[in-house]
Amino acid sequence: MTMAASDETPLPGYSARDRRRWAPESAKSRSRSPFERDRARVLHSFALRRLAAKTQVVQPGASDFPRTRLTHSLECAQIGRELGGALGCDPDLVEAACLAHDLGHPPFGHNGEKALDAAAAPCGGFEGNAQSLRLLTRLEGKVVVDGALDGGTGGLLDGGAGGGVPPREPPESAGLNLTRATLDATLKYPWPRGADGSKFNCYPDDLAVFEWIRADAPDSGGGPPRLCFEAQVMDWADDVAYSVHDLEDALYAGMIRLPALHSRAERAEVCAVAAPLYTDAGPGELEDVFAELMAEPFWPKEFSGDLGSLAALKNLTSELIGRLCRSAAEATRAACGPGPVTRYTADLAVPRRNLLECALLKALTAHYVMGRSEAAAYQAREREIVTGLVDTVRRGAPATLDGPFRASYERAADDAAALRVVVDQIASLTDTSARAWHDRLTG
Repeated sequence: MTMAASDETPLPGYSARDRRRWAPESAKSRSRSPFERDRARVLHSFALRRLAAKTQVVQPGASDFPRTRLTHSLECAQIGRELGGALGCDPDLVEAACLAHDLGHPPFGHNGEKALDAAAAPCGGFEGNAQSLRLLTRLEGKVVVDGALDGGTGGLLDGGAGGGVPPREPPESAGLNLTRATLDATLKYPWPRGADGSKFNCYPDDLAVFEWIRADAPDSGGGPPRLCFEAQVMDWADDVAYSVHDLEDALYAGMIRLPALHSRAERAEVCAVAAPLYTDAGPGELEDVFAELMAEPFWPKEFSGDLGSLAALKNLTSELIGRLCRSAAEATRAACGPGPVTRYTADLAVPRRNLLECALLKALTAHYVMGRSEAAAYQAREREIVTGLVDTVRRGAPATLDGPFRASYERAADDAAALRVVVDQIASLTDTSARAWHDRLTG
């Protein structure tokens, strides 16, 4: 039997620093590689299970068919594992990053995220990606250490730039304590919040671990910080998964009707949505790409819900995923050659044509599903629930907090830190439990 690599065994393309963990751990058996351990830790986490009851596009429970954040994450992981593995990445590392990429999403998806960001303004706001990092490195109960994380055997103070932090009061949680390379692969927006309020991956009080993760990232030369290659694979797998599968859900639910997509006027409306939201292309370029995509033979003419149309719908999703991933793999190979691509040795190359196709698929869901008039009413109610929960839980804290959050609330140094704990609590709730908490606490 061939034994897998341990945390100390070299892995092609990944240095000892890449395999290092935020907090020191005792030696493990040689039965699994460090990235296999990372994948298992994410797969068995509380946060991943909670995604089963968090909104993807259609509310969980609306029917038995639509994706949740959990099923989306599993599908993203399958796509990312295959694409990354084909290009020479460690497949377990990429799969772990894909499984982890949405852990920080609050109840009610991006709608809840907006409400929580507004409520959390006094403590630095809220962002699902930054919350994912917080879960992985602080909130998940996997590795807890006593005393400062000084890491002479592989923790914080590893002798590199950004390697250390001031001592903190024990006990201190290191979350899932994933390897540096896996954590780096989860960072879609590797920077703190900027003045423009756009997406970001790090709150101010998580800056120490963020700098440790990014210690080996190359200088961007004044441009936006560069994503490691595995993060680029994860990001594209995420785009492919949700653009294609959200379309499948909408077609199945009858929110998008296939005959309408053959209408030039209907396609023009979708292009008008795509142009400002998802791409720098103008409506004219998008309309040409849309017409050519719809002319492909794998597009069904209609969807009736019978067995044959279900098979045709699955074939559509398979063809679209294969098309978008295959083109990225081929373009990347053409740019960087046949060798393995890992960390910062190259960038993922996605042809512009496929970027525009993906943008159009996203716009279909945005136009026909999220743009429905009836969606506005329930989304407003969801934001009211989130905002009300922050206020009610904060007024009753620490008694209104779950056990893991009470000690953190009591140790909070100031009002902003206390509010951050309340936000962590609300963000951990599912759509179902958020409604239940709101009903219980507000009567």
